[in-house]
Amino acid sequence: MSKARNTILNELYQAILEGDSKKAQKQAEIVIEKGLSSNLALETIKEALSEADAKFMRKECLSADVAASFNALQAAFKVIEPHLEVEPKGFRGNIVIGTLRGNLQGLGKDIVAAALRSAGFQVVDLGLDVSPEAFVEAVEKEKAHVIAVSVSIVDTLPFLKELVDLLKEKKLRDEVRLIIGGRAVSNATAKKYGIDAYVQDEWDCVRKARKFLSS
Repeated sequence: MSKARNTILNELYQAILEGDSKKAQKQAEIVIEKGLSSNLALETIKEALSEADAKFMRKECLSADVAASFNALQAAFKVIEPHLEVEPKGFRGNIVIGTLRGNLQGLGKDIVAAALRSAGFQVVDLGLDVSPEAFVEAVEKEKAHVIAVSVSIVDTLPFLKELVDLLKEKKLRDEVRLIIGGRAVSNATAKKYGIDAYVQDEWDCVRKARKFLSS
């Protein structure tokens, strides 16, 4: 990695850690102007937010500081999102994505949606706090092949069972693949609720969506 790239990405990292939205946006714009990897920039901003969370857990900063870092990350993400690079595979499929009812933090979902779009999928983003009924209605309306559900709060896990049961009731369970991701879920969660796959990050979601839709 070149010294210039190190400097630019380090400045981006620090801007997010400091919660400086204007600086974060500017550094993201420099990433694009210099022709640097948008994917590497994405990893940098995710690492910065992770460090902000860790500092909060160590009681080295306030929740307001973490919120400022999140806002700075969003400012940078808006700049790099259109430039995310995924090797095209010549396949298209419809995916419905959203955060499960009771989940109001959507950054992870936004990043996954951007990666899926850049990989060539047609993505319908239902947003935050999505009920099982709304997921199913979207599947029927959009003729979706995959539902991607973000879950960051453990207490909302019962809504996953509602979603699976509703898909079965509508005789759609065999027609659509169900993917989950987020801090509150794991492979064990997927097995417990009869979910097709758990994904660790956006690229894992792209890989598994491709696998499901090519089978």
